[in-house]
Amino acid sequence: MEQIDNPYVDSSSNGLTYVVEKFKQETIAGHLTLVKGERSLLAERASLLL
Repeated sequence: MEQIDNPYVDSSSNGLTYVVEKFKQETIAGHLTLVKGERSLLAERASLLL
C-alpha cells in the first residue's frame, strides 16, 4: 500500500474499504479486487523520489 500517505489510515481502514463494507449486501453495487497493478515508469520514479 505504497500510495497511502495518510498516517491515520491503512489498507484496511480507509474510505474505499468503508464503502465496500457498507454496500456488500446491495444487489445494485459491486467491486473487484485487482491482483496486480501497473504503474508508468514516471509514476514509479515519482514514488521513489517524493
